[in-house]
Amino acid sequence: MGAGGRMGQAIIAMLAGHPTLVLAGAIERAGHAAVGRSPGLEFPPGLTICSNPFPLAHACDVLIDFTTPSALAATLDAACEGNAAIVIGTTGLEAEHHALIDAAARSIAVLQAANTSLGVTLLARLVADAARALGPDWDIEIAELHHRYKIDAPSGTALALGEAAARGRGVALAAVTDRGRDGITGARIAGHIGFASLRGGTAAGDHSVLFAGEGERIELRHMAENRDVFARGALQAAGWLASRPAGRYAMDDVLELSPR
Repeated sequence: MGAGGRMGQAIIAMLAGHPTLVLAGAIERAGHAAVGRSPGLEFPPGLTICSNPFPLAHACDVLIDFTTPSALAATLDAACEGNAAIVIGTTGLEAEHHALIDAAARSIAVLQAANTSLGVTLLARLVADAARALGPDWDIEIAELHHRYKIDAPSGTALALGEAAARGRGVALAAVTDRGRDGITGARIAGHIGFASLRGGTAAGDHSVLFAGEGERIELRHMAENRDVFARGALQAAGWLASRPAGRYAMDDVLELSPR
């Protein structure tokens, strides 16, 4: 899903010659220039990018969704009708989207992740552990850099890292978040988690979490050199999810990280 986009193309390229996964089909929104074209040079001419997700959901084991929040409802409807598991990598989701995912997870296996990189998955665990161990006396600041075309800020990954930090402290992120400081803001509020978003160039995604204490700092950082890291994680998640019962899953489950 989203076969004509940057992530869709990266996933399709990685599927060519994959040892265990086979591309069953590809979907893009109606009117997109990619509709009607072959997904890639490696695939037979009979396989073309379509705009109707429902037949594909019946023909595959797992859907991989990198589209837009507005497309999610129809995608989930197709997955449920076709009894296909689904990996959701789309970002910018709001509470209503998560409610739709929860409803779908009652009948199919759903894995939703703000970032499908295996490295970021481990980073989130480290952030939660550090926040828990260091306590509220250490200030937490999260910074992210993405390419100039990214439309949401902070990134879904930055928010997921913020959730991990808040979870480590036993607080709700919404109650302690600081975004977009500008002008005379006053002193930093103790216990708050700050966010900064940078946009430019072709950066695939850099995220850093700074823990600043009295006289010392710790920085945990992940840098994605290209989209292959997200494609590789999405495919690993898809292979893992194919045999799972209905329910809602996360990348932690793929890496078999026990909940904390």
